[in-house]
Amino acid sequence: MDKNVKTRFDQYPDSARHQLSSLRSLIFQTAENLQSGAVEESLKWGEPSYSAKTGSPIRIGWKPDTPHNYYLFFNCNTKLVDTFRVLYGDVLAFQSNRAIVLNLSAVLPEPALRHCIELALTYKKRRHLLLLGA
Repeated sequence: MDKNVKTRFDQYPDSARHQLSSLRSLIFQTAENLQSGAVEESLKWGEPSYSAKTGSPIRIGWKPDTPHNYYLFFNCNTKLVDTFRVLYGDVLAFQSNRAIVLNLSAVLPEPALRHCIELALTYKKRRHLLLLGA
């Protein structure tokens, strides 16, 4: 884990750190399954960020003003969240066109998240496709 990302993870409350670690693992597992090349891990806007050459960056985070939630953030200038809303509006919650909102006490909706992460990691190849080819 990147040293700056580890420092940030260590600052999160235990419950958030556990869930964010699960998201981090899911991002790396999905990238490995896609064989999309290396995923770069860094801090962007004070939050762990993950990017691949073929995709759009994904950030993950927790906010003290919404202590029961944690987030996957996406570039709001893409059609990623709009596509996720069409595909998984009955399973996932969203914050405008920038984030998937998850509840710390709920079970991780892994199949839906894995697909959303896949679409983000391959966004540059799919951005011209209706619903990103999903």
